[in-house]
Amino acid sequence: FDGDSTEMSKSSGLPRLLIGSEGGESRELDERDMRNISGHYGEDEEESERQIVVGICSMMKKSKSKPMTEILERLCKFEYITVDIFPEEVILNEPVEKWPLCDCLISFHSKGFPLDKAVNYAKLRNPLLINDLNMQYFIQDRREVYRILQEEGIDLPRYAVLNRDPDRPEECNLVESEDHVEVNGEVFHKPFVEKPVSAEDHNVYIYYPTSAGGGSQRLFRKIGSRSSVYSPESTVRKTGSYIYEEFMPTDGTDVKVYTVGPDYAHAEARKSPALDGKVERDSEGKEIRYPVMLTAMEKLVARKVCLAFKQTVCGFDLLRANGHSFVCDVNGFSFVKNSMKYYDDCAKVLGNMVMRELAPQFHIPWSIPMEAEDIPIVPTTSGTMMELRCVIAVIRHGDRTPKQKMKMEVRNALFFDLFEKYGGYKNGKLKLKKPKQLQEVLDIARQLLAELVLHNDCEIEEKKSKLEQLKTVLEMYGHFSGINRKVQLTYMPNGQPKASSEEEDVLKEGPSLLLVLKWGGELTPAGRVQAEELGRAFRCMYPGGQDSCRSIGCESPIDCGDYAGFPGCGLLRLHSTYRHDLKIYASDEGRVQMTAAAFAKGLLALEGELTPILVQMVKSANMNGLLDSDSDSLTDCQQRVKARLHEIMQKKLDFSEEDYNKLAPTGSPSLVNSMEVIVNPVRTCDRVHTLIKSLTCQICKRLEDPKSADLQLYHSETLELMLQRWSKLERDFRMKNGRYDISKIPDIYDCVKYDTQHNSSLDLEDTLELFRLSRALADIIIPQEYGITKAEKLDIASAYCLPLVKKIQLDLQRTHEDEAVNKLHPLYSRGVMSPGRHVRTRLYFTSESHVHSLLNIFRYGGLLDEQKDEQWKQAIDYLSAVTELNYMTQIVIMLYEDNNKDPSSEERFHVELHFSPGVKGCKDEDNAPMGFGFRPASSEVCVSLTPRIIFISDHITLLSFGIYIQLSKKYCMLDHFQHSHFICNRTTRSRQTQALSESNTSSRGLAYRIFPSSSRQSPEIKPSGLELLSMPAVKRFSVSYARHPTNGFEGCSLVPSIYPLETLHNSLSLKQVDEFLTTLCKNGSETQFKRLKYTSSPPSTVSSAGPSSPSVAGPASSNFRFNSE
Repeated sequence: FDGDSTEMSKSSGLPRLLIGSEGGESRELDERDMRNISGHYGEDEEESERQIVVGICSMMKKSKSKPMTEILERLCKFEYITVDIFPEEVILNEPVEKWPLCDCLISFHSKGFPLDKAVNYAKLRNPLLINDLNMQYFIQDRREVYRILQEEGIDLPRYAVLNRDPDRPEECNLVESEDHVEVNGEVFHKPFVEKPVSAEDHNVYIYYPTSAGGGSQRLFRKIGSRSSVYSPESTVRKTGSYIYEEFMPTDGTDVKVYTVGPDYAHAEARKSPALDGKVERDSEGKEIRYPVMLTAMEKLVARKVCLAFKQTVCGFDLLRANGHSFVCDVNGFSFVKNSMKYYDDCAKVLGNMVMRELAPQFHIPWSIPMEAEDIPIVPTTSGTMMELRCVIAVIRHGDRTPKQKMKMEVRNALFFDLFEKYGGYKNGKLKLKKPKQLQEVLDIARQLLAELVLHNDCEIEEKKSKLEQLKTVLEMYGHFSGINRKVQLTYMPNGQPKASSEEEDVLKEGPSLLLVLKWGGELTPAGRVQAEELGRAFRCMYPGGQDSCRSIGCESPIDCGDYAGFPGCGLLRLHSTYRHDLKIYASDEGRVQMTAAAFAKGLLALEGELTPILVQMVKSANMNGLLDSDSDSLTDCQQRVKARLHEIMQKKLDFSEEDYNKLAPTGSPSLVNSMEVIVNPVRTCDRVHTLIKSLTCQICKRLEDPKSADLQLYHSETLELMLQRWSKLERDFRMKNGRYDISKIPDIYDCVKYDTQHNSSLDLEDTLELFRLSRALADIIIPQEYGITKAEKLDIASAYCLPLVKKIQLDLQRTHEDEAVNKLHPLYSRGVMSPGRHVRTRLYFTSESHVHSLLNIFRYGGLLDEQKDEQWKQAIDYLSAVTELNYMTQIVIMLYEDNNKDPSSEERFHVELHFSPGVKGCKDEDNAPMGFGFRPASSEVCVSLTPRIIFISDHITLLSFGIYIQLSKKYCMLDHFQHSHFICNRTTRSRQTQALSESNTSSRGLAYRIFPSSSRQSPEIKPSGLELLSMPAVKRFSVSYARHPTNGFEGCSLVPSIYPLETLHNSLSLKQVDEFLTTLCKNGSETQFKRLKYTSSPPSTVSSAGPSSPSVAGPASSNFRFNSE
């Protein structure tokens, strides 16, 4: 730097990051001379505000480390803070009197550091200490660490100390046996851990019992890609002092916790070094770690460790075992590696701490900023201020591959043995998903196919195709993940009902098993993007979240305001300061669980892959049918509904007025429109079947073309696999009797929707017509399978989601009751403005059936009278116009509390109900029904903002506002955005589609960043007049399309954006909702009781005589028979 640049940096108030030198002088990080800056600073000190100097006193390897540099750069953004790094040669060679001056000292011990000199410096200059120096002596001795932890009441593994000290012989009693040691009377059975008492010695040994092969695992400080080795040596060390402790079964995972003050803790999990000694590293050579959630008890432990050792910045190790957490090591000053979130948070906490302690002393005009997110209070749409207390969301899973299913009746003894082995006779049903179980089914299929070849039984040969399909599907991918394939077996005492009289002589009487093989239905890369995007956007619904969405031109969540410049980060700060009670539930389907994990990743700004997030954060909620439903066990009502649907849809005549009344008694516009498209159901099915045949012919021709030999489709699918699924639909849709199997229509729509979106590059003819017709058919079949009349819809809905409704009611009640939730203790909440604030979030991820059912409950259950409530009438009209509850459909309930109202008043709690139909369909843009925006204004308010969640990119979530009376300078109408470089006209959409860049690759999958590519211009909105209050707020825009790589194939795939939330009602009272849910649960329970009482035994029930299975005649038993159904 020359003099001019020095003056410029000074006058512009740029942050200064200095390295101290001799005599209090300083120089810049790159070692160039900065004496001029230091000189100017001294001369002008009285004229300008006094700067607070934060001194960094540590070994240069630590001072210049990437985490330290990242944090110090952020710390310098505080206007009154200057950082001064002490040079290592000064620390080692100069007396403390010549060390640079500072007001605050960050100093910590590492190998070679003169801790004694640092202690003397602190005594001499008396700076504010971030980490106490005297306590760092204790941290170097594991015995002292354990003593302090024990005194604080923190859980430790059971341990004993063996001191080989001649002055204390009583502490050196060791008795060693083959499988245990006795230390000073305390017995430790193998496996146990042996740790040197010096914390600087990382040679920790774990001894194994002889029953497991004996020997020991020897841990050491990481060398390259190793952190431990196995040794056959089984005897303990005979020299030196050690701590012996119980080995904790942690399932191969260690948790490292990093505190920044008592109120902030970040946790990461890593593979235990004791597991195999191989260090898992990423592409940059860093050890792979995963951010994890701490329980309330673990957060309390973090606070205790931080305060007990007087180390503001402190790392320690947690072992999670047997439902408890144990601290096994305290490391002192330690930073997280490679986490931008942590760097931002750490600098913010440290900066505020320094300013809070020293600003008054130096008369600096500063106070702790009162941030929007600190108090979760928001303006309601009626103009009052209320506190957000609870958010409940029920969300459908993301985009998936087409689901496929094959049924076969089996009678071979091998299948019955398998059924009995896994307890199938208990309920008459069995679900096999684990790799070991699927391997057993595959082994049976292979064995029977081999027997068929040997015996060439013509009768069985006819059904050989079913066995081959079973074998082919189970052999897909070369391994079992257990997440995308499953086999269901159902016991049938009298065999499967005959499909026709011709089969009477062929099929045997007696018991059989119905084997249902299901595969496909995996979450796609697009589905992961959608879920993560929605999670990120979901933050905007929390107080302070709007700020994080205001920056348009950024490309990362840091730039976007999630953590930038320390303005509010809403939900994220609420969560990191332990005031957010979050639980995520998902059904047991793989696509649902991975959707939940991706959503959590976006919601909480987590990093890394989905699997560890899934394991740590997502609870499987298959208990009591909360989110799972057995689709093969239909209620009587649903059976009747399906039979009526089948009957109506088999007519070869045009729909009559009577048909409209039968099929759409509720008068739903979406149903009526679809019936008008179809006109004649059988003729439409004929055309659909013809189009499917045309499609399979085109795929066959492509297969014959040598150019297509190596063609891979989306998500690693091949043309052969694509042909298989379409050929199966062609065979199954049109039955042998010439009638159509209406139950296959959703599958046809599923497949054509998938190929239209993901495989459009094939340019197959007539796919758009097939899409249009199958969609019209599906828009009738799918919603009407959940009931045709209102009474049927409620009956079926209660059968599906009564447990979920009860859980939602409980979530709402618990929020306002004085329960023992885990809240911050006010006395321990320094730096947190509102320790008593507590927001509860419950997220339920499920499949289409539960979303349809829950929405039907709100629509038809009598929540409000649409004749008396204009807003509810508009909501019902909007819902009736929605044709499809697509992937990522959301039903959101938000509860607010007005603390100014009497606790017993009905006005104390305020409930809002919101809804989004999920992902935009391929051709939805022009025909999408219009809602009234997210949290629209009430008629009492003349000037209001209507925020709308709109997706622009993977890292940019724009909260748009429609302003009714006056255009604010801060926000603008969406039709003004058309001049932005983010928006392109639809005619240039194809040219301006930008490639999706990889942001995070790994061996298991890819994370993607979406960039905007298209928009829909908003309609012109008149800028004046109160009549605008009844208009839609702002028309939604942009189906964000993007190119992105998939496994092995960089093809163009459309990743549609998600419809913004629409408010169905925003002025419900909690009492109103609670009474509605109570009545619903009562009626539902009575209905279920009657259903159980009057329904005859289902066919899957084991007969009273007990289960019977066929006798085994021999290896090729003649009992091995199939039914074509």
